[in-house]
Amino acid sequence: MDLKKLTLMPYGLEVQLPAGSPLTDLERGTSQRVIPFGCQQGACGACVIEVLDGFDALGEMDPEEADFLEDLGQTGGNYRLACQCRLMSAATVRVADAL
Repeated sequence: MDLKKLTLMPYGLEVQLPAGSPLTDLERGTSQRVIPFGCQQGACGACVIEVLDGFDALGEMDPEEADFLEDLGQTGGNYRLACQCRLMSAATVRVADAL
């Protein structure tokens, strides 16, 4: 199995997920709830993350996600909705609520 590392800041928590896994798999992969997944469909904004390293490692952002992030005021940075991301290679993210 091809595992990829996701580092979650500011906790310094590192998890390994199979390549291509949705980040919502974190709820099953760790006992800590570090990303507050709400609806898991990109409609609530609870899971906004800032990508510190590996933006391209999380798959492409579709226009609906970009529009929703703009509505939330999360523009001009490397923000994503964690529920819309798939881990393709190593990445480091910060939970936006922890900023």
